[in-house]
Amino acid sequence: MTDAHSIIDNEVKANDVVLFMKGTPQFPMCGFSGQVVQILDHLGVPYKGINVLDNADIRQGIKDYSNWPTIPQLYVKGEFVGGCDIIREMFQAGELQSHFAQAGVTKAA
Repeated sequence: MTDAHSIIDNEVKANDVVLFMKGTPQFPMCGFSGQVVQILDHLGVPYKGINVLDNADIRQGIKDYSNWPTIPQLYVKGEFVGGCDIIREMFQAGELQSHFAQAGVTKAA
């Protein structure tokens, strides 16, 4: 499982915004992943989507990495932000937009 941990760690540190999700941003495979994709696309921030269904070690590994039991999981600048409910609540309150701005994440050109 350490291999999965190093892959996850590398992705989280190499990308400003990473979404570990079921499916892809173009084709989410669950409603919760789809909601987070819609929010990120609405905000226009660039992000990398990682399909946990492609690799069982990554699927379990991300839960261990964050100590968070559910997927999707959003990371911004190496920091775990939350799952679907947290992201949705932050977005509705305007906090997600502020979080991206404070992290220096801007809309895609």
